[in-house]
Amino acid sequence: MPDRSESDSRKLLRRLRDVLAMPGKGQDRLDRITHLIADSMGTEVCSIYLFRDAETLELFATEGLKKESVHQTRMRLGEGLVGRVARTGQPVNTANAPGEKGFRYMPETGEEIYSSFLGVPIQRVGEKLGVLVVQSKEQRSFSDEELDAIEVVAMVLAEMTELGAFAGDDGSVRALHRQPVMFRGATGQEGAAEGRVWLHEPRVVVTNPVADDPLTEIDRIRDAVGRLRVSIDDLLEAESLDKDQKQVLEAYRMFAQSRGWLRRMEDDIARGLSAEAAVEKEQSSARARLEQVQDPYLRDRIHDLDDLSNRLLRILTGQGTDTGAQMPDNPILVARNIGPAELLDYGRKLKGVVLDEGSVGSHAAIVARALAIPLVIHTGNITTEALNGDPILVDGDQGIVHLRPEETVARAFRDKIAMQAEAQKRYASLRGKPATAKCGTTIALHMNAGLMADLPSLQNSGAEGVGLFRTELQFLVRSKMPKRSELAMLYTRVMDAAKGKRVAFRTLDIGSDKVLPYMKPNEEPNPAMGWRAIRVGLDKPGVLRMQVQALIRAANGRPLTIMFPFVAEHSEFVEARACILRELHRERSLGHAAPERLEIGAMCETPSLAYAPRAFFEAADFISVGGNDLKQFFFAADRENERVRRRYDTLSLSFLAFLETIVARCAETGTALSFCGEDAGRPIEALALAALGFRALSMRPASIGPVKALIRRVDLREVRAVIEAARAAGEESVRPRLMDWLASQPE
Repeated sequence: MPDRSESDSRKLLRRLRDVLAMPGKGQDRLDRITHLIADSMGTEVCSIYLFRDAETLELFATEGLKKESVHQTRMRLGEGLVGRVARTGQPVNTANAPGEKGFRYMPETGEEIYSSFLGVPIQRVGEKLGVLVVQSKEQRSFSDEELDAIEVVAMVLAEMTELGAFAGDDGSVRALHRQPVMFRGATGQEGAAEGRVWLHEPRVVVTNPVADDPLTEIDRIRDAVGRLRVSIDDLLEAESLDKDQKQVLEAYRMFAQSRGWLRRMEDDIARGLSAEAAVEKEQSSARARLEQVQDPYLRDRIHDLDDLSNRLLRILTGQGTDTGAQMPDNPILVARNIGPAELLDYGRKLKGVVLDEGSVGSHAAIVARALAIPLVIHTGNITTEALNGDPILVDGDQGIVHLRPEETVARAFRDKIAMQAEAQKRYASLRGKPATAKCGTTIALHMNAGLMADLPSLQNSGAEGVGLFRTELQFLVRSKMPKRSELAMLYTRVMDAAKGKRVAFRTLDIGSDKVLPYMKPNEEPNPAMGWRAIRVGLDKPGVLRMQVQALIRAANGRPLTIMFPFVAEHSEFVEARACILRELHRERSLGHAAPERLEIGAMCETPSLAYAPRAFFEAADFISVGGNDLKQFFFAADRENERVRRRYDTLSLSFLAFLETIVARCAETGTALSFCGEDAGRPIEALALAALGFRALSMRPASIGPVKALIRRVDLREVRAVIEAARAAGEESVRPRLMDWLASQPE
């Protein structure tokens, strides 16, 4: 068979466009398309396989195979040659299909008489839609020109599938971006919300995949790439860039300056694609190649490629990032990732946040907690599926997102929200009452905060104070180091809003997943156990001194509570405490009022601190157990790793025994002790902590009601007896026994 020329490729696309423009049902269009492609390419067979679900391909249309196999022949992802194309995103071109490794014979299709096989993926920007196949009896490999032509056709089919050209109620494919999809991610912040999608970076939808004038389209792509290169060079000249930002932009420039990248897009335009479709075809092909690479660094370049392609598409379409769309009521923000400053810009308009990536300890998660909105992270690819305005349900408790949910799912979800609202009403009645158990023991319940937006919850939740005020957010949301006067003003507002209630300010906790954009990043293989928190403060004392000065001035004679994060040794606390005392002396000499009462404490987030000398416990005015970090180091289980972070139970008797050690050490010296972290806000865990001897717990504001209600129901001596019984029985966790015991208690 002779090679097809580029003009033949354009003719095929024009014929394809005409077929797509004809009236008819989705199945009729698919049937006409397979006939057209087989006729144009001179093959006996052309078949279109589309995904029925995420793991199953189905034969939707064919020219040449037995018609009765349509909608009957199915295969799993990776099964047979068609399944291999779908799984890898790469073409399969063979002269002897039956002899190819992995070939699967489908007797109902009658394909055994066809030797040659060419299959290409129907995909769009990482979204796998199906496989386009041509087959012939003649035993031969298809030429590069034929491969290029069918890949271009597959690109157009992907765009038309995206636009719903094959949708219908006649057994044809359901329209993309219109069907219900459930995403399983991870909990970044608990809570539930119903709303409409608001995309942080709206997708550019290509509506004109076929072009008549390739010369005009080539001029457009060259002009757009030139403007893209200039914009990247301009960004690289900015003085405020840190090392990571420069590395990303250098990667962008490398892609943008690639002659091969532009040449491949020009070749696709010459075959009949529009400039926009050529960009997406190259993006999809490169994405498929990178996804097969084992090197994690190269795989991470997928995001660079996506961002660069989206920038180029916006230049071509003139959209920019502002599409003019109106933010819906009850917006749920959907993004690949987002920084704290960007999230704060949205303010309290948002009802929830859903991220492709993210982490449980990221600044975005901290802001979401401050805004008291549910956050689900690690959803994978929701940004490629969601469209602005889509109905969406966010279940932060389970880490599940329902996009365009069925009405039955939506009704059940609304029932859950209604039950939670009813429970909050019950908790509101306890707002002014103490968390006193039946045995007479009272537990002080404090809230965690990090923004001024948190402070209204101090009164509304019934919290007795702020057990943890994270000071790093004021550093993270800025493009440069804040001034001492700015910090003093903020801390003054925080203390004013607290209205005399105790606020424990944690000094700057940066490092690990919290990197300041204006400080030189420190590349570390394990940042969670690296140069972070108090280690940074002691090595770079200028920032710590400035922060302490700002806190003393903000207190202006009022009581002041300061604690240091991530203290691992007594000597670190001694050095940090001495810094505060020096600054206190300096501020007095400058005429500033000294705090009426100064409390200096430490967070116990490393197991080593539990075994510090007695002198440490005597010197510390209080100790706050940072449960999130302490648990991950105790179990050697990275809390950012979804495979292991839920593997170990807080109510493990080994972990509870370790916590008892800390309780006993503090009791020996009369050192005040509290527990701060996610587990403090989980009622069952909070109950066990109270039974162990923790008399203060700090949690998110929404958790105070549920924790208080449960504590008031029980006798902590009985809870302690349950723990001892589980220990005596050699059980690994007290959770099952404690749950059974609670079920037997009166409401």
